[in-house]
Amino acid sequence: MTLERPVYRVKRRLLGKPLTTARVGEEKLSNGTALGVLASDCISSSAYGSEEMLRVLVPVVGAAAFTLVMPVTGAILAVLLLLTLCYSDVVSIYTRAGGSYVVARENFGPNVAQVAAVALLVDYIVTVAVQVSAGTNALISLAHLAGNGWTGLDHLQLPVSAGVIVLLGYGNLRGIREAGRMFALPAYLFMAAMGLVFLVAGVRGLMGDLPHADLGAAGVVPLGTPQDGWLYGASLFIVLRAFANGGSSLTGLEAISNGISAFREPQGRNARRTLVVMSCVLAVLVLGVSTLAHFTHAVPYSDGTPTVIAQEARLAFGNGAVGTAGLVLVQLATALVLYTGANTPFTGFPFLASFVAQDRFLPRVLTRRGHRLAFSNGIVTLAALSLALLLVTGASVDRLVALYAIGVFTAFTMAGSGLTAYHLRRREPLRRLKIVANALAAAVSAAVVLVFAVTKFTEGAWLVVVIFPLGVWVLIRINREYRREAAALERLPRGADRPRTHHHQVFVLVETLDLATLKALRYAHELRPDNVRAVHFAIDTARAERLSARWASTSATSVELELVDCPDRRLRHAMRELAVRTTRDEDTSLTVLVPRRMYANALGKLLHRGTGEKMARTLDQLPHVVVTILPFNASHAMRALESHHLPDVN
Repeated sequence: MTLERPVYRVKRRLLGKPLTTARVGEEKLSNGTALGVLASDCISSSAYGSEEMLRVLVPVVGAAAFTLVMPVTGAILAVLLLLTLCYSDVVSIYTRAGGSYVVARENFGPNVAQVAAVALLVDYIVTVAVQVSAGTNALISLAHLAGNGWTGLDHLQLPVSAGVIVLLGYGNLRGIREAGRMFALPAYLFMAAMGLVFLVAGVRGLMGDLPHADLGAAGVVPLGTPQDGWLYGASLFIVLRAFANGGSSLTGLEAISNGISAFREPQGRNARRTLVVMSCVLAVLVLGVSTLAHFTHAVPYSDGTPTVIAQEARLAFGNGAVGTAGLVLVQLATALVLYTGANTPFTGFPFLASFVAQDRFLPRVLTRRGHRLAFSNGIVTLAALSLALLLVTGASVDRLVALYAIGVFTAFTMAGSGLTAYHLRRREPLRRLKIVANALAAAVSAAVVLVFAVTKFTEGAWLVVVIFPLGVWVLIRINREYRREAAALERLPRGADRPRTHHHQVFVLVETLDLATLKALRYAHELRPDNVRAVHFAIDTARAERLSARWASTSATSVELELVDCPDRRLRHAMRELAVRTTRDEDTSLTVLVPRRMYANALGKLLHRGTGEKMARTLDQLPHVVVTILPFNASHAMRALESHHLPDVN
């Protein structure tokens, strides 16, 4: 019977039975599930993309913003078309996880690719925080509009959002398949709910019965006047800023290319089909929300709630019981898809981190699969960083969006530029069309990055501007350390594994005479050294003499106990000096064996010190000295003695 540690039993109960590595191929997503899981981030961004445009336009041009939002939306959809063509190319050519990172690495080299890596990693972290914050806003908006003016949920914005991140992390630690089943349905529910809103609003609009929002309601974003915006020459700047804000509607578009490893074979074709469907759905949703805002004048509120999409649902369905039921459906579907949209990074981030780690730009621990075949370390890292960001920003969507699009569009820029370089080197059908499409995607994405960095710099974008070069430097520094270790190994001469010394001594550090000490002595003899010495550092003369007398009286060991005086009680200093003296001739190697006594209960740990291990740490840097910790289950040995069984000191 295999004994399991209590921690492992808790882990197994929380996460389920462990999956074998052979089942990695089974943990793949069908196209339908992939659309729900990987595309939910992209689709759900339509819930706040149009609102972010209006948040820029309304304070400057007032009610004219509801007209101006349409051409800005058209520009966003044009960018969506370019990026869809670009990423269709990505998933067709590069069928491993990594997306723009892989494109940049293959076409510009590994160091330049770290710009894409940092962009994507930052994007994933911000995405989780933005999506859950927007999802909580949807619930609070429901309370505002359907709860008879009740606004008592505002203070729950941060704790609810934090709890959702923890829940998402837990769900993904259970494995890809469980996460797929859990997170695919809300995307389809959101599509159906918004389709119903568009249908009802369209019918009421044709009948001339679609109401307008109250632009003078308490808490709405203050309305400017068109004359102010035009007279001060702010028109182009404001439109560009609104366009950059609206770019948040396109976040998540890269998720399919980053998570392509999760698709079934043939991965490239399945990913491309899912990408096209996702882009079409996103286009309909963004255009629909902006069009409804154009006709209903749904306006953003200063504190973020009620949201524009919630107002549109209320205006479309009306105030009756049926209307309230429709509002509840839309808001719950919106909250769910936003929350599950935050799940997309939990699929993409670990895959990307493991891929970058394989290239030795991140710690190798990120390449390991966990209990349920997920990249557990990446999932935990993402959850922790997202929670930290959530706490810093107070779960404010407007503050988070300032950090959002720079990372996203930097990744778009790298993908478009890399594919342009790729096609320039090849002769193939439609080569010129592909070069133009990818070059345009790269140029427009770079323009959005620049506009966002300038217009949102003081609102938090400065943080991303600082993090980018710092993050790239850290990744390159990690890679340099890995390459340094590899180069050091290459410089070793042939036969470097052979002994460099001709003499070998073994010290067994003795704290007391017990079964742990006897196990260490037995192991010392099995090493077949030139000499075995049992060493006790005496700081208490009376105790040392009692130990020496007991040692001499036992027949269990043939090694004499050596007492080393330590009158100043500097045990580690005395151990270091003894080791230095022993290996001074540089022809003697020393192995120090330190028994580690393990106890099942806290009392045993409290009653027995770990002095030997602390002493051993002082020897780590000495040449020709090796320290070995020998674990010994003292609690098990005592139970065996109490049961009148002779315990095996091994």
